[in-house]
Amino acid sequence: MPPILYLKGNLVPSGQAIAIVGSRHPSNYGLRLARELARDLARTGTIIVSGAAQGIDTAAHQGALEAGGVTWAVLGTGLDVVYPRSNQGLLEEISHTGALISEFPLGTGPRRENFPIRNRIISGLCQAVVVVEASPKSGSLITARLAGEQGREVMAVPGSVYSYKSRGCHRLIKEGAALVESPEDVLLSLGLREDKEHDSPLLDDPDLPPDAQQIWQVLDFYPLHLEEIAQKIGLDISRIAGILLELELAGLVEALPGGHYQRRPR
Repeated sequence: MPPILYLKGNLVPSGQAIAIVGSRHPSNYGLRLARELARDLARTGTIIVSGAAQGIDTAAHQGALEAGGVTWAVLGTGLDVVYPRSNQGLLEEISHTGALISEFPLGTGPRRENFPIRNRIISGLCQAVVVVEASPKSGSLITARLAGEQGREVMAVPGSVYSYKSRGCHRLIKEGAALVESPEDVLLSLGLREDKEHDSPLLDDPDLPPDAQQIWQVLDFYPLHLEEIAQKIGLDISRIAGILLELELAGLVEALPGGHYQRRPR
């Protein structure tokens, strides 16, 4: 740890701390997983730690706050510098219920070299680091490496074998990181749960009528064309289009240009 840490908020531990980190440019799949994992862990009293960057970090902080939980943000800037600017409201909310932490003096701007440096603080504050979505060159892999060097547990969420954004996670799993599919996986790895009888997957399906459920099962967090959906399930295109509109209005599906659709993070 650095000799001096600047703090805004409350750093008094109220439970175990878990870091959730990952890509700054994640897929909808990664965003949803980070948000739901943070939310569900926060409900168990776990403190969620991340770096307040755009993407996975932001989703993790938001998930913890949605659960009424505590989250700590370790910044790569001075405490008085908001970066990214879009997170101004989020950082303010975190400071009221959790903590903003930085080793950099007030006035320090977002210098590229400072973000990898602060990663050792993220891992050092936690019992474990969970990487949700990361390419082979993602900075979150630095956090995972530092966590291992500090004797912390390293965990990773798998993704599609076709997704470049998940290759960093797959590499971590190959190297021995614990595979995470649910909040229980995290707690079990830390010895905080004894069994998986009440395992609750992160990606529970919504309760839908049969035809809508069939379409939902086909959709993913990667775009799929209307005709591809029809080919997979055998329903009439006009019927599928109507159901997709209903799912879109319900906030479950996102319509994209060119007749493509994908699941929307919940």
